[in-house]
Amino acid sequence: MATKVNAVIGQSGGPTAVINQSLVGAVLELKRHPQVGSILGARHGVRGIINGDFIPLENTPADLLERVAQTPSAALGSTRDKPDEAYCQKILEAFKKHNVGYFLYIGGNDSADTARIVSEMADKAGHALHVYHIPKTIDNDLRTTDHCPGYGSAGRFVALALMGDDADNRSLKGVKIDVIMGRDAGWLTAATALARYDSTDGPHLIYVPEVNFNEDQFLGDVDRVYTKLGRCVIAVSEGIRYRAGDKASLVAERIMTGGEVDAHGNKQLSGTGALGDYLGELVKTKLGVALQAKTGGKLRVRADTFGYLQRSFPTIVSPADAAEARLCGHKAVEYALTSPQGLASGSVAMKRISEAPYKIEMFPTALTNVARLTKPLDTGFVVKGCDINETYLKYARPLVGELFRPGRLI
Repeated sequence: MATKVNAVIGQSGGPTAVINQSLVGAVLELKRHPQVGSILGARHGVRGIINGDFIPLENTPADLLERVAQTPSAALGSTRDKPDEAYCQKILEAFKKHNVGYFLYIGGNDSADTARIVSEMADKAGHALHVYHIPKTIDNDLRTTDHCPGYGSAGRFVALALMGDDADNRSLKGVKIDVIMGRDAGWLTAATALARYDSTDGPHLIYVPEVNFNEDQFLGDVDRVYTKLGRCVIAVSEGIRYRAGDKASLVAERIMTGGEVDAHGNKQLSGTGALGDYLGELVKTKLGVALQAKTGGKLRVRADTFGYLQRSFPTIVSPADAAEARLCGHKAVEYALTSPQGLASGSVAMKRISEAPYKIEMFPTALTNVARLTKPLDTGFVVKGCDINETYLKYARPLVGELFRPGRLI
């Protein structure tokens, strides 16, 4: 009988509402295979691996696993560590020590890069190790795959939040600015367009990082909408920039002084209301008098930064998102054990094969196709720099699921 080898599972990066579905999907599939010994959950991702900090998962009760699957955020704890080769060498040494033959890492493109480095080092060292990356990100910016687990539920949250904010704005008219997560990609901000059922619904203006942000155009857009409707609801990515593609032209970083810096050297955007306050003050200063003259009464301008609420909110999980996240976990184990297409290590990806009914299929792809790289929002989805078109809505609706439709008297 072949000697059993152990499996390690870790979670990395920003949590999501369905990341634990992938974890549980992988655990349940691993338990089906007799060649797998212990199933070790690494506390806080790669940090737990190098510290030997593991939770045995193979005997976890089924009812607990199901509750974990339905709970947002990373049940094993996450990490923002960005391992280099020296760090990955420690990971490989830990795997040798604990007889690990399978490594499943749930995360975004940086996690895929960690998986790539570890896999390549294991090959060079002659260590039999199957490494599979399980995709996860609310940013929806991983290459190769049609979409990412976590995105549908986060998109559902922001769409419902904007729907509620629009109802509020109808009651007490004014200008409302909502800042949505997305430093480099506007996928999540684009999902706010799903909140609309007719031409009077907000958000009336949507701004994403993939197109140039021009303050004069922004003010003109607000003026146009407010003059027509007597109010204006705006969704804006935290990563809007004066020149699309130029990280040095982030509006938020231009106006911020001080602030925290993450492991990648980026200023933290989601932990501050600076961008919303700046845009709100811009509207009040430049348009206040003119809009008051047109519509009468004092101009109300308010701004909210959604921050971390977007990624781990319970009860609003998209059904498709939950099912696909779990299936990604199952498939990662299947691919790790069978090496399809010769890929002993790789990443799980999704391909959309039909729209009506919506249907996807999973397939393995090389880690080099996912590691480090990002996929921006298609600018073909963007209308005149301030709106999102129907083509995007057709793409996103099955991922987000059916939404509440409000009733109105006025």
